[in-house]
Amino acid sequence: MINHELYKVFYWAAKTGSLTQAAHSLYLTQPSVSHAIKQLEESLGITLFYRNSKGVVLTEEGAVLYSYIEQSHILISLAEKKMEELKNLDSGELRIGGSDSLFKYYLLPYLEAFHRQHPGIGLHLLHGTTPEIMAYLKEGKIDLGVVRMPIGDSQIEVREGIQLQDCFVAGAHYVELKDEVLSLEMLLQYPLILFSRNSRARMAITELIQGYGYKLKPEIEVGSVDLLIEFARKGLGISYVTREFVAKELEEGSLFEIQLDVQLPPSQVGIMNMRNMPLSSAACKFIDQFR
Repeated sequence: MINHELYKVFYWAAKTGSLTQAAHSLYLTQPSVSHAIKQLEESLGITLFYRNSKGVVLTEEGAVLYSYIEQSHILISLAEKKMEELKNLDSGELRIGGSDSLFKYYLLPYLEAFHRQHPGIGLHLLHGTTPEIMAYLKEGKIDLGVVRMPIGDSQIEVREGIQLQDCFVAGAHYVELKDEVLSLEMLLQYPLILFSRNSRARMAITELIQGYGYKLKPEIEVGSVDLLIEFARKGLGISYVTREFVAKELEEGSLFEIQLDVQLPPSQVGIMNMRNMPLSSAACKFIDQFR
């Protein structure tokens, strides 16, 4: 195979029509340029230039070669420009997976700030449960995933984010419970509204209840925090939801927190990526902002 540097010398000699100018453009000596042209001609078995009083002129065969080399030079230049844009976050994309609730109640300020700082980066958000987000990450569909911890997978690296606290909340229909402290046994006598079974929050509360020797049987299962909040406000039952996600409703009084005689453990949010896989500049920048 012919050294690509020879084609670069050929390109500049043909473009400038001068071996001297080609040498100047490439920071080489003129003899080096002449030698490179000779090597290329010998390798191809054709004459590429002939000399005149003004410098060098392409032969018919040389002109054909130049038409191809010029296209490759343009593509390489565009590629280098694109790499520079990606490095400087002037263009590119960032693909993030997470749950609807984490996007809406937690990630939104980070996404807004990132978009304002780097408007050239396209944001692509993929929604799903924690197992789905882990699968998306392994399949290469996303760069980063934001999920509740723990994540027990050696292929995935996780950085800790904020801490969240889940709780049970109810609306005016259960106002008699507002100043009561319930045991888990008493709580389970009321209709409960929970996330779908494959969500991290649902798995956590199920394990907790089972640890105390009880079985969790929800009256209603939903797939979004908004429905957990709305159903509790309507009096359809007691919802298990993240306290930080219902701060507005708790403050205005449309919901109140059910007090229990046991402590519900907090949960940690983490941002994950594939271990030993290089991250894009955009993903690295977002992680820095997330921290």
